[in-house]
Amino acid sequence: MATLEETVTGAQIVAEALVAQNVKYMFGIVGIPVIEVAIAAQVAGIKYVGMRNEQAACYAASAVGYLTGRPGVCLCVSGPGLINALSGMANANMNCWPLIVLAGSSDTNQETMGAFQEFPQVETCRLYSKFSARPSSLEAIPNVIEKAVRTSIYGRPGACYVDIPGDFVNKSISTSDVRYPDCCLPAPISLADTFEVHKALQVLKNAHQPLVIIGKGAASSRAENSIRRFVEDYGLPFLPTPMGKGVVPDNHPNCVSAARSSALKNADVILLLGARLNWILHFGLPPRFQENVNIIQVDICAEELGNNVKPAASLLGDIDAVTKQLLEHQRRTTWKFPSDSSWWKDLRAKIKANEENTNALASQTSLPMNYYTVFHHVREELPSNCIIVSEGANTMDIGRTMLQNYQPRHRLDAGTFGTMGVGLGFAIAAAMVTKEQSPEQRVICVEGDSAFGFSGMEVETMCRYNLPIIIIVVNNNGIYSGFDEDTWAEMLKSGDPESIAPPLSLKPNAHYEQVMTAFGGKGYFVRTPDELQLALKQSLAEKRLPSLINVMIDPQSDRKKQEFHWLTRSNL
Repeated sequence: MATLEETVTGAQIVAEALVAQNVKYMFGIVGIPVIEVAIAAQVAGIKYVGMRNEQAACYAASAVGYLTGRPGVCLCVSGPGLINALSGMANANMNCWPLIVLAGSSDTNQETMGAFQEFPQVETCRLYSKFSARPSSLEAIPNVIEKAVRTSIYGRPGACYVDIPGDFVNKSISTSDVRYPDCCLPAPISLADTFEVHKALQVLKNAHQPLVIIGKGAASSRAENSIRRFVEDYGLPFLPTPMGKGVVPDNHPNCVSAARSSALKNADVILLLGARLNWILHFGLPPRFQENVNIIQVDICAEELGNNVKPAASLLGDIDAVTKQLLEHQRRTTWKFPSDSSWWKDLRAKIKANEENTNALASQTSLPMNYYTVFHHVREELPSNCIIVSEGANTMDIGRTMLQNYQPRHRLDAGTFGTMGVGLGFAIAAAMVTKEQSPEQRVICVEGDSAFGFSGMEVETMCRYNLPIIIIVVNNNGIYSGFDEDTWAEMLKSGDPESIAPPLSLKPNAHYEQVMTAFGGKGYFVRTPDELQLALKQSLAEKRLPSLINVMIDPQSDRKKQEFHWLTRSNL
């Protein structure tokens, strides 16, 4: 009697191929033709999180890649579903975060016929990814997925796309016909040229006003131990980029974040560790930098070396490995930048002056509160090991200076692409990772009211999966600024809002906390420091449900007068 041959579907092959590559998280929105892929992923042991928008799903999957070093997966439907995910792919590529996007597509026998949601998906994704391919058969799926995962983490990390035709999902083949490649090896570690290392150290030792800039590439490289030792052994001041915060703790005595503009403008030698001379660092050009500043550039990507400024030394390689090379050479010398130098004295004086200005703003007792008062009280309550997610304009920029990070990869924000709408997706990703790795660790998502609007419905996702994320909406009734209720009402007497309301304005005193309570989470509407402190304490005590604290501030509240405003085009 003949025995039935064991078979496997395309959906099951996709899931098992991902498991074979040690992929653990999938975020998405299901529909025809990918429902079975999500189910198969869960059966195979992958954690699936159903989101409310493909953009947020893709942001979440990319954040997993940054936090864990292994790509998360964004699963979406064909056509419009994939198009919604493109912003997440572009954001991952700009941030250099590993990501896999899987999307269903039209059946192979319906191509060019006007099939349901037919779209040139593979071709489109090539613009937003490192690798984009459609497997030619079910047997080819494991190899394509292995290459996508490997490509996403090798070299400069980024997004990769795998297209799954609809007729592949439920089609079956014999189990014996499928071969799953072994899990790809970790990314190769490359070292810098020894001559360039010597040259870099010579340039550094001749510096009168040196500065180390730590970028998120250093965080991705897991270089925190070597970099901390480097700045301490050499006695160098360091400045983190927004997501480089925490590679060396913000409260380290060598951190000069509070003197950022002065440090950049006056440094004569700058060592870039995984940071790019893009808009965030004013391209390394005057007037933000000295005309003849010597740049020592350490980067994993050869094409990045020399962008905008010709470097005095180019060190191509893994940030952690190259930093260890620099440390190895330091052991042969007793050189250390003097802590009593005029450079250190100038930086410390500037730090003191800026901190005094900030503290004066934070201590104001007038109502409505300003940004600095809010962040002062938030900072007082936050656990030191929490992951901070932040987006908005003033909310993100002022929060970056006032909310401290003490550990690497503990800050997620709009990043290199300046993307708004990432916050809640990032927070969900961080909560999923901490749920498995460190259940007591908290995720704090600090949003401007405008930024919250991009993906606010993801609070339902948080409630559905019992993720105790704390969202703090700093509400100024607008984009950059808004109006109070009385001014808004008076203005509307003059005409319809579409004709007279300034484009920056939003509805005054919107109760965003009610969006959270509608799905069973905790919501707080606060106007005073005491109410804010109480809401924070209660939210931190809640271990199962998410919370949203809607903090009303002065609609005209702004940053302190300063030289640097990283989101203002005129200052770039």
